[in-house]
Amino acid sequence: MYFDTHAHYDDEAFDSDRDSVISGLPEKGVSLVLNASSSLESSRKSVELAGKYDFFYAAVGVHPHEASSLTRDSLGEIRALASNTKVRAIGEIGLDYYYDFSPREKQREAFVRQMELAGELKLPVIVHDRDAHEDSMAIVKTFPGVKGVFHCYSGSLEMAKELVKLGWYISFTGSVTFKNARKAPEVVTFMPEDRFMIETDCPYLAPVPFRGRRNDSGNLRFIAERIAELRGASLESIASLTTENGKRFFGI
Repeated sequence: MYFDTHAHYDDEAFDSDRDSVISGLPEKGVSLVLNASSSLESSRKSVELAGKYDFFYAAVGVHPHEASSLTRDSLGEIRALASNTKVRAIGEIGLDYYYDFSPREKQREAFVRQMELAGELKLPVIVHDRDAHEDSMAIVKTFPGVKGVFHCYSGSLEMAKELVKLGWYISFTGSVTFKNARKAPEVVTFMPEDRFMIETDCPYLAPVPFRGRRNDSGNLRFIAERIAELRGASLESIASLTTENGKRFFGI
């Protein structure tokens, strides 16, 4: 059984068949799902979904794309939402210097404020880091009491080693199956057994052989297969290992 540690079932891509897709996941070998949020509205929907399905959990927070929308009031509502027993992390939060949909100063400010909230609530964080490795690491290091995961990891092997020393986790998506994946294979090979997880980031980043289509948690097997191949391990061991790592990280 698999644990999808980062999904977006609140996304409009699932508006036409959300319930049927989610309810059918156990039949596809998926035992747990963590739905990450991107905005205040997304956080509300994630909590609602977590309340509807026993195997579903949520993270609440504001994505760097929406950083300009984070106010004292919205941060207060995120704090309130985080009191729900099915909420297990703050996220996804972080920096995105590739799209720059929010000014970088606003992104950094929102990241810091949500790291502070995570520390206050004693929750782990889910970090989005795209083309912002240096600044992301700098902010993470200023919060030694907060632990988290860099989801859809795109950094270097050296950065991965640094994160592991800090007590952090790394999560891999369908991008590890892409032919142009360069850094991911060496990072996958390096990672200690107890510090990595798998995710779909659905509806995005469908793995080969479904690249370009809508993704869902049923495709976790293809990610696990590639990781098993890179690490010289069995598919069953990777499925079990990543599920246990996810349960430990999110306190499930």
